[in-house]
Amino acid sequence: MSAAPGLARRLAPAGLAGLGMLALWQGVVWAAAPPPFILPGPEAVVRALGGNARLIGGHALATLWEVLAGLVLGAGFGAATAVALALSRPARVLVMPVLVLSQAVPVFALAPLLTLWLGYGMLPKVAMAVLIVYFPVASAFLDGLMRTDPGWLDLARMMRARPARVMWHLRIPAALPALASGLRLAAVYAPIGAVIGEWVGASRGLGYLMLLANGRARIDLMFAALLVLVLLTLTLRLAVGALCRRLG
Repeated sequence: MSAAPGLARRLAPAGLAGLGMLALWQGVVWAAAPPPFILPGPEAVVRALGGNARLIGGHALATLWEVLAGLVLGAGFGAATAVALALSRPARVLVMPVLVLSQAVPVFALAPLLTLWLGYGMLPKVAMAVLIVYFPVASAFLDGLMRTDPGWLDLARMMRARPARVMWHLRIPAALPALASGLRLAAVYAPIGAVIGEWVGASRGLGYLMLLANGRARIDLMFAALLVLVLLTLTLRLAVGALCRRLG
């Protein structure tokens, strides 16, 4: 019961921001009166959402599985990379420039290649999510691991603790807040990777549904799919935040 007021306080600003955006959207529709195929009103989008709930739900489920798989794999690989680099200075010297240079390549440009190599199934969408999630988690966690209190490290050396024990019992617990920051970013980025993969080539998912609705001039349905994607992302972000607070 005590967690409910805290959750309400955290959700209140987001709820107010959402209501403000809805009011602005409706105001633009009333003032400018754009054609529905350009900008449908919130009421039309809600009707499309209710009338196509089963269709949207099926595509949302496909996207959710892609996002969850990409988030888990990307976060796992990123955290493992951070630990390996923190344990080995030569590895940091060799690998860190490669990781930084890899960010100069737009991940979005890799989506067609991943689709070509991995096909039109779930795998390329998961791979896109992994690529987007991997670097923020690895970078944030490595930064936390490298900022362990020097006094603690000196004490561990005086006690002749092995590097693996120092990492597990000292450096990783101290770096958990940094890992939590990376995971919160990853929760927001993972849906972007999955949807981009669906835009390039898919037969399921919210990204595919948005393209299909746009091609058929069903802009209300496209907005409804987008709304569900936003809600999915916000829910995932809240779930990851709650998990990080519990682990912290």
